[in-house]
Amino acid sequence: MCQAKDPSAATVAANVAATERYDMDNRADFTDARRGLIAELPGLVYSDADPDKVVYDPEELAYLTEDAPCPDSVNPSLWRQSQLISLGGLYEVTKGIYQVRNNDIANLTVIEGDDGIVVVDCMAGVESAEQSMKMIREHITDKPVAAVIYTHTHIDHYGGVKGVVSADDVASGKVPIIAPGHQFDKYAIGENVVAGNAMARRSFYAFGGLLPKNPLGHITCGIGVAATKGPAVSYISPTDLITETGAKREIAGIEFEFLYAPDTEAPEEMHIWIPHLKALTCAENANHSLHNIQTLRGARTRDARNFARYLDETLERWGDEAQVHYGPHTWPVWGNDTITAFIESQRDTYKYIHDQALRLANKGYTPLEAAEVIELPEELGRNWANRGYHGTLHHDVRAVYTKELGMWDGDPVSLHPHPPVESARRFVEFAGADKILAEGERAIAAADYRWAAEILHNLVFAQPDNQRAKDLQADAYEQMGYQAEGPQWRGVFLSAALELRAGTQPPPYTTASRDSILAMPIDILFDFVSVHVIGEKAADIEVRMNLDFTDAGEQWTMWIRRGVLNARRGRSADALLNVAGPKALLVAVLLKPESADQLADAGEITLDGDRGQLSTLGGVLDEFDPAFNIVTP
Repeated sequence: MCQAKDPSAATVAANVAATERYDMDNRADFTDARRGLIAELPGLVYSDADPDKVVYDPEELAYLTEDAPCPDSVNPSLWRQSQLISLGGLYEVTKGIYQVRNNDIANLTVIEGDDGIVVVDCMAGVESAEQSMKMIREHITDKPVAAVIYTHTHIDHYGGVKGVVSADDVASGKVPIIAPGHQFDKYAIGENVVAGNAMARRSFYAFGGLLPKNPLGHITCGIGVAATKGPAVSYISPTDLITETGAKREIAGIEFEFLYAPDTEAPEEMHIWIPHLKALTCAENANHSLHNIQTLRGARTRDARNFARYLDETLERWGDEAQVHYGPHTWPVWGNDTITAFIESQRDTYKYIHDQALRLANKGYTPLEAAEVIELPEELGRNWANRGYHGTLHHDVRAVYTKELGMWDGDPVSLHPHPPVESARRFVEFAGADKILAEGERAIAAADYRWAAEILHNLVFAQPDNQRAKDLQADAYEQMGYQAEGPQWRGVFLSAALELRAGTQPPPYTTASRDSILAMPIDILFDFVSVHVIGEKAADIEVRMNLDFTDAGEQWTMWIRRGVLNARRGRSADALLNVAGPKALLVAVLLKPESADQLADAGEITLDGDRGQLSTLGGVLDEFDPAFNIVTP
């Protein structure tokens, strides 16, 4: 891997000056993050699939000790947050509630009942969840798992579920899985897998997954360590869906009350109140960080107004009673006054972003123009919990435009622009490569890094083999990363510098895990296959087949015509091929049609009709490169 460069004098000065914007003397969060520690993390987490592979090593973040001075290469606000994030172990939140924190990007929370435990969120990987449950068993209780609750549809909250409970116990009805929404499977699997290749590639940039873990590279992801490498990602579908506010469940002698909060941080999300413990979680709608209205990895744009709306409803319902607020990321908040102030501040931050973005939109500002001038009021902006450790104020303002007004910024020049390579080629022909290089060098020397990156982008896209241009742009991105308070901005800029200098890097894992694909509802499975169809190749073919998912008891017909794959329930009399078998094998047939003959010959599936349909299907399916270029054409 290429060597990162040191921060420039201008970056050092910028990071020193940044301390004046922050409430650096306020150390209360460190006291709270250590509160209730029962046991430190036991150490290395090994892969279930490969016992010699380390999935997580907490020592990789050993440089983030509380007394370590902030390096010149890190924004001091991000350094402080990362020191807090690196504090990991098993904690007592309050009597009966326990959390394992920071051996994964998300927390695992356990509520102990009379004769069982309820697990709220399961981390991203099976191995970290297994380690967490082992700590619960060693230090807290050996009571069985009575239920699992997913607070929302993101992978770091369900991916470790098979480290908590077996699929057989769920299928038998012994252990329910409770989750929000009418279509949890659709949003959980669809968001993470159908567009998963693009989302994963972008996430490795945003979360620094390709960077070394040191002060010149990865500095946590702001709400969790995000340091696991290729964990086993599992999935079990919910069995009990919460679709309205006020729904209650009694589990292991504990009453849970739910507030349904869709279209907030996730398409399906809910808050949870435990009356007898006076314990509240707003899931990821209230964090020790500003959240994303639009993620840099590329998930659906969220509704900032809904964040505020449901946080206020939570205060109305339980704000006078809550004594502890725990979350699936970061550390808890204790005391009614503190909890109320915390949720009110988060509520008002999202409302301010929403309202001010639309105020300026109504005055004719474009998204970038508004993002450059909107600042939070001091009371909100100096609150550590509102700092941009996940979302940032700048890209959240732009996201409000996307959500409310669409992708066009209103300027006709952006309505039908040339594609990036063509635009760059014309620009370079007009301005001259030598002149652009000279201006890039001048801008970098003057610490005008944003301009340097912008002008050199044209030369890199017009002449992708021009290593001098790529090296210069990498220098600019690197210093921008060192100055960024938002860890995702830091990750994007530093990963861009790495790609420019050393080429694309292989991803540590893909989101389309076996469990994720097999858990897809069948309609989403066909959506997943559809996005692999090469439209121009499929324009003149015709595929018509029936598929009988024998273990699911569902029959579907699928056809390709005019370059489009469609599917609907039921069988078609016009099908040219009938395929029958268990879902797992039909998934293989749809994604790898060349496997069908071997499966049929082995008697594992049946094929009745024109087997040439499978060859035709295979001939129009695309493959996705998980390491596609981002900063070069």
